[in-house]
Amino acid sequence: MIIEALIAVTFLAALVTFVLPDRYAGKAAFALSLAPVVGSLYMWQQYDASGNALLGGNIAFETDVVWLQLGQYDIHWMVGVDGISMPLVVLTTILTTLAIVSAWTPISERQSQFFGLMLLMEANLLGVFTALDFFVWFIFWEAVLLPMYFLIGVWGGPRRKYAAIKFFVYTNIASLVMFIGFVSLVFGLGDSITSLRLPEIAQALQAGQLGSFAGLSAGALASVAFIAMFIGFAVKVPVAPLHTWLPDAHVEAPTPVSVMLAGVLLKMGTYALLRFNFTMLPETARAFALPIALLAVASVIYGALLALAQQDLKRIVAYSSVSSMGYVILGLIAYTTYGVGGATFQMVAHGLISGLMFMAVGVIYNTTHTRMVSDMSGIADRMPVTAGIFVAGAFGYMGLPLMAGFAAEFFIFKGAFESTVMEAMPLFTGAGMFGIVIVAGYLLFAMQRTLFGPFRFDGDYDITEAPFHDVAPLAVLLLLTIVLGVSPDIFFTMIQDAVTPILELGGAF
Repeated sequence: MIIEALIAVTFLAALVTFVLPDRYAGKAAFALSLAPVVGSLYMWQQYDASGNALLGGNIAFETDVVWLQLGQYDIHWMVGVDGISMPLVVLTTILTTLAIVSAWTPISERQSQFFGLMLLMEANLLGVFTALDFFVWFIFWEAVLLPMYFLIGVWGGPRRKYAAIKFFVYTNIASLVMFIGFVSLVFGLGDSITSLRLPEIAQALQAGQLGSFAGLSAGALASVAFIAMFIGFAVKVPVAPLHTWLPDAHVEAPTPVSVMLAGVLLKMGTYALLRFNFTMLPETARAFALPIALLAVASVIYGALLALAQQDLKRIVAYSSVSSMGYVILGLIAYTTYGVGGATFQMVAHGLISGLMFMAVGVIYNTTHTRMVSDMSGIADRMPVTAGIFVAGAFGYMGLPLMAGFAAEFFIFKGAFESTVMEAMPLFTGAGMFGIVIVAGYLLFAMQRTLFGPFRFDGDYDITEAPFHDVAPLAVLLLLTIVLGVSPDIFFTMIQDAVTPILELGGAF
């Protein structure tokens, strides 16, 4: 029952924070958020499972009880974790706590509501990564949108309402498209399933029990459902050209919200793609390998080029997320141990590094009140600790060895080069690797212009080192990035164990 306790404690923490006076809310939210961190680390330390949760493997901390009946289907409260979801649970709890601390300086109004919504979002994210019944999973999936909508729309920048509405409309329509695709599979399975539990559905699909539906043969139905689910999840990732909501949301959102958006919410899309599309319909995924690989490489290159063209530090980091998520898609379609495992590892590595970069930009903005590259230079002399961590994080983004980003990209490229999913896969991998060169270009350009050279600042604010509580979360994220880069087996071993059954079904290793 530890997963239920983890979610319940986080919900309770959110409710307590909502009713606290504003002057206590930030510190109380931090203290309350430590309970989920301790719980997730305990789960990781006690983790004992093997295989894939959807494909007949052991499920750690599993609960499976009938909740209610929906027509012919039983709805189960089924939760649990395997080697794919366990790292994301740990990432969610740690990043939420650090994001709360990073909000102490910039959030000065309606703090109790802000921090309450942050904790509410964390509770729903934990539900997304642990729920194993589609009905329950979809409730958590949709519930994540509400706190994020208000966090952007109330505490965001000048165009916050536009950005919040755009975020909500894009992701909500995408959820509808995904829902239609998945439900069509359920109807196609007919009487062969009696519940909406994801393991039961996945195993029925692998047993060849999908029939015709709505005039579509089983093969056509699988293709239509795959495309619908892929589009729905690709918006959340986001994959180019479905990414246009992301820069607006990032630029208008407060820094702590951007940290959660890039660090965890984008991983909902890639996690769902792995769980649904690439696990349940591996043969269909292999049939669509060419367009998926094209989308992955296009996201890598296009996202990096867009970042290269920006003058706003936050936009640079925002577009870099589009590029980084392209590598995840490339790893998934490789259908090799290192490809799929590396894609999963990249979800965690990018969560840490993107959170670090957004926090660093936020600390600089808190001091200078500008994010424009052209407004400042040489600020490293005035903010040496912040600048040093920013540089370290940027090199982590570029794939510096012994940092988590390097390990993730190495796994993905090794797996993609070895892939037999199609003959041209090494060419797509080589094209995707070119994105690293562009990443180095825009990050080095931004650092050289803002951090180094003669000091210049077009503003009336004193540039001094940020307070300890602003710098501490940066230091923690940098430390975790290095630890995961030096010892990737902290998570990669359990990830490999969970992805191996997927590869057996996909016909590749």
